[in-house]
Amino acid sequence: MTYASSGVDYDPLDAFKRACQREAGRTVDLLQRHGMAEARGTRGESAYLVDAGDGTFLAHVEEGLGTKNLVADAIGDPALYHGIGIDTVATIVNDLITVGCLPAVVAMHAAVGDGAWFANEERASALAAGFAEGCKRAGATWGGGETPALSGLVEPSTIVLAGSAIGRMKASDRITADIQVGDKMVFLASTGVQTNGLTLCRRIGDRVGYDQPCGETTYGRALLSPSAIYVDFVRELLASGVRPSYLVHLTGHGFRKLMRAERELVYRVDEPGEPLPIFDFIQQHGPVERREMLATFNMGVGFVAYVRPDDADATVRAATSAGHRAWIAGEVVRDGEKAVELPTLGERFGTGDLEVR
Repeated sequence: MTYASSGVDYDPLDAFKRACQREAGRTVDLLQRHGMAEARGTRGESAYLVDAGDGTFLAHVEEGLGTKNLVADAIGDPALYHGIGIDTVATIVNDLITVGCLPAVVAMHAAVGDGAWFANEERASALAAGFAEGCKRAGATWGGGETPALSGLVEPSTIVLAGSAIGRMKASDRITADIQVGDKMVFLASTGVQTNGLTLCRRIGDRVGYDQPCGETTYGRALLSPSAIYVDFVRELLASGVRPSYLVHLTGHGFRKLMRAERELVYRVDEPGEPLPIFDFIQQHGPVERREMLATFNMGVGFVAYVRPDDADATVRAATSAGHRAWIAGEVVRDGEKAVELPTLGERFGTGDLEVR
C-alpha cells in the first residue's frame, strides 16, 4: 500500500502549489500600496513573511487538518474532538514557527455540509475547548474564524477543519536557510502520526478495525494522540541565544522534508530514532514498505532544528526544558547535490523525491 494508492498523490498537489506560487508572485507589487514588501526568499517556505517597513516582519500561515477527524467519527466518541481541536492548531502554528516567529493570533475555519453538525453539543464543545487549549499551548489568542455550511460540497455528517495564524517578529530574528556543511540536525519527538498520512491510515482502519491493539491502546486511539505543539521549544531556543540555521515541521513528505531548503546539500541521518508502535502497526497491516513509510510519515520525529555543531547540545537542552524528547540525529555532510541519507536503514532520497517549490 502507498499513500498515492490510498487516494493522496503528492505529485499533482505539489505541481498545483508550484503553479500557485508562480501566479501569486505576480501580485507582490500590490504590497507597496500598504508600505510593505515581500520578504526576500519567503516563497516556498512554510510561512509567508511580509516586510512591514519598520524593522519587523509579519508572518502568516494557512493550514488544514486533513482527514484525522474522520477517525474520531469512526470510533464514535465525541470527546475525542478535544484532541482534534488541538491538532488543528498544531498543524498551523508548527509551520509558523519555522521562520522564527511566534504566533500571536489563530483563527479557525470549520466548514460543514449541514449546520446540524453543531447540534451535537458534546462534540462541538469538545472541539471548541480543544482548539482553545491548542491556542493556550501556542501562547496565541483565538481571534475568530468562519463556520460555513456548504451543502453539496461537504458531506452532511462531516466537518472540514482548517485555520490560519499570524505573528510579528523583528526582521533581524528571521530564521533563513543558512545551512552549512557540518551543521547538526536535532530531532524532536512526535506524539504519533500527528497530522499527516491519515488517508492511508483510515484505509487500514476500515479494513482491520480501529479497535485492534496497538502498544498500550488501540489503533484508532493511537492515531488520535494529539499532536505536539513546538512553539515552546522555539521560544526556549531563541531565549537561550541559539540561532538555528533552519527549522522544519516534519509533516507531509516524511523524511524527504529534511531537504526542504533550496540549497543543494546532503543530510545524513545516523540516529533516526525508534519508531513508535503506531508506525509498526501501519507498516505491518498496510502492508506498507519501509521506504514508503519514511517518505510519508514522520516516523516519530515531529520537528527538526538545524544548528551549528557547538549549539547542538544547547538545542537538546532547550527542547528538554520545553518538555520534548530530543536527540542529535545527524548532520549536513556535503554540498553539490540534494539528498537525505539514512545509512542505518539503507535508504536514500534524492532531488527528484521532493519538489515542493
